[in-house]
Amino acid sequence: MTFTAIDFETATGYAHSACAVGIITVEEGIITEEYHTLIQPPDNEYWYRNVMVHGIKPVQTLYVPSFDVLFPEIKQRLSGRKIVAHNEAFDRNVLAKAMKYYGLYYDEHDFPERWECTCRIYRAKGYKPANLKACSDRNGIELNHHEALSDARACAKLYMLHKSQIELNISH
Repeated sequence: MTFTAIDFETATGYAHSACAVGIITVEEGIITEEYHTLIQPPDNEYWYRNVMVHGIKPVQTLYVPSFDVLFPEIKQRLSGRKIVAHNEAFDRNVLAKAMKYYGLYYDEHDFPERWECTCRIYRAKGYKPANLKACSDRNGIELNHHEALSDARACAKLYMLHKSQIELNISH
């Protein structure tokens, strides 16, 4: 059970507008590293609706690095790893679009084409709703929703729980 869980928050409705990322590194079922950083989105532009969701304001990212500056740090944590996200299509798209915005290309790096999606996994288990908050609440996982590191940590714990349940079923 070795993988990396990731969660992005965006400043606008555009996928390239990452303003925060949380990354959880799991080695053999144990969280070994947690990484979180704010990211200055392009032109430090925010939409009110996004601020209302995650609470990150332009003043908080005015003097932090942009995605291209932070990319080597992010890449190091994702390269060659199984990647898990709660809504993997969203988070994978944010990564790919932010990379493209800065002239970096997803397929030129050692990132998996497909990611694991805990939302899809828990929906298949019959969870309704299967959003991160509902899945976390139902499984007693602490969550400060829409805080990137907390979301990534909850996703990692949901994935580990799912994998341990599969292993339990196989051993019986």
